[in-house]
Amino acid sequence: MSNTKNQFTVHFWGVRGSIACPGSETVRYGGNTPCVEMRVGGTRLIFDGGTGLRVLGLSLLSQMPVEAYIFFTHSHWDHIQGFPFFVPAFIKGNRFHIYGAIAPNGSTIEQRLNDQMLHPNFPVPLQVMAAQLEFNDITIGEPVQIGDIIVENALLNHPGEAVGYRVNWQGYSAAYITDTEHLPDRLDENVLWLARNADVIIYDATYTDEEYYSEKSSKIGWGHSTWQEAVKVAKAANVKRLVIFHHDPLHNDNFLDRVGEQVADAFPNSIMAREGLTIQLVPPNGIGIENEVVCDAKVSA
Repeated sequence: MSNTKNQFTVHFWGVRGSIACPGSETVRYGGNTPCVEMRVGGTRLIFDGGTGLRVLGLSLLSQMPVEAYIFFTHSHWDHIQGFPFFVPAFIKGNRFHIYGAIAPNGSTIEQRLNDQMLHPNFPVPLQVMAAQLEFNDITIGEPVQIGDIIVENALLNHPGEAVGYRVNWQGYSAAYITDTEHLPDRLDENVLWLARNADVIIYDATYTDEEYYSEKSSKIGWGHSTWQEAVKVAKAANVKRLVIFHHDPLHNDNFLDRVGEQVADAFPNSIMAREGLTIQLVPPNGIGIENEVVCDAKVSA
């Protein structure tokens, strides 16, 4: 990514929910759990630390020393399980600012990341990480300012709570809204606020409406939404581009192809998240089409 000082790019390293699902049927979209990198005016922001964080970490080894700001939506396993395998965190000279909300039980993001690396669950404690780790507790509704970048947040509807984020920079904006379940009688005000007039929203569409409302195996109350609700949000919030994210591990490539076709019919400026996808919000040299979608050759098949 050249000229990073003038760019706002969104790169997808992990797009699955619940559990990693590598295999022959998940090649095109990928099987790693959530990790989204944003390069904003030369600053690196990372959202969630699923297994995709491991792959991102390997790509950063040629860019030492590294400084990044890591924001966690919550600490369910699929969103933190890549952190113990994030190699740059073990290398002295790197620096990571880590953000997360205090959980309903009172634990901080530092405590939760620490706990998952304790014996007998993991052989190496967090304290072995040689990089400079700075932990920050965010307050719901209070933005975080990083230079001229403003990161807003809002509470989402998810068991055990989760936080959605919106990144604002020089008139551009990208919203990261996962994991959340839509409300039964109206659009969620917090989701609409995060998505308002955004250039890009990344939305948890784990299920289809058919799966969510299934009489045999309803997903109501599981904490996730559908692509149909994603389209409603995108239209109501005047979003420029919708990205369908947090794919169910049971949804193989062919299934997601079909979902993508349906989403595109309902909201033409949409795309299915896949590993290796890059969305460029700022046109190159200020000229061209905004929200250009490109494929990063470093991670594409």
